[in-house]
Amino acid sequence: MRIEMRHLHAFQAVAELLHFRKAADRLNMAQPALSRTIRQLEDAIGEQLLERDNRNVTLTEPGQIFLEECRRCIAQLDEAVLKTRRAGLGEVGRLRIGYTDFAITGRLPELLEVFKAQHPDIHFDLSFGSTEEQLQELHDGHIDFAFVTGPNTASEIRTETIQHDGFIALVSDEHRLATRTAIDLRELADEPFIVGSIERWKHFRRHLDALCMSAGFLPKVAQETFNSEGIFGFVAANFGVTIHLECARNYIRKGVTPLAIQDTTECLVTEAAWHTGAMTAAQQRFADFIEAHASRLA
Repeated sequence: MRIEMRHLHAFQAVAELLHFRKAADRLNMAQPALSRTIRQLEDAIGEQLLERDNRNVTLTEPGQIFLEECRRCIAQLDEAVLKTRRAGLGEVGRLRIGYTDFAITGRLPELLEVFKAQHPDIHFDLSFGSTEEQLQELHDGHIDFAFVTGPNTASEIRTETIQHDGFIALVSDEHRLATRTAIDLRELADEPFIVGSIERWKHFRRHLDALCMSAGFLPKVAQETFNSEGIFGFVAANFGVTIHLECARNYIRKGVTPLAIQDTTECLVTEAAWHTGAMTAAQQRFADFIEAHASRLA
């Protein structure tokens, strides 16, 4: 015979009250039916769990062990039911989130911190990737939300701008311009540039080229690298200069001097992106949160 939850609830009631009539009253069932249920349970286990006579009911040693495990099993089931109900309400779950250098040095940490404080049982699986990689991961269903360089206009995704960044120049502390606080963009026309690789920084490189062309030159690329950390490292070593975003001021390594660019007001946006189709309750809760906070963050 298969042991069912009704057997466990019946045994727990008798074992705790040590009285069949009182246990039957607690369970709202007839006493003979309760007695049959306990016998079925003992037959299924192959051990006597209760000693009973006309006056007393006591637990056997196997019964003591089974009562401990029975309580644990019922508690685990109750917890599973509670978590399942909370998941249905969007209070429990996991979110797979991709991010770029610009997002993680900008507004994303604040966004996640506030959401986590409000929903401590929704957990994040975070992964770094370029804008192109994240949009593909989003399309393939491997991530739920992408924090990418915008604007993105694909019809199947919803986007919210979370950050506007102006452009700044970064030079080595040893560079001839390092004593300045601001420069004109054209002052970098003859400088070697350290930039992110075209494969991973395609979105940004388009904006960078357009920005430099507005000042009458294209950047002379001396070195491509994987991420912002690599760019900052080569700049610190005085291998070249770069143009980055204002959010880089939150994380610039020793040896790098940031300079305002005074002859441009161009900005680059970072967007949260997600699919417009069916969503889990946790995903919907995060999407609602982003929409509610987007204007304040941007």
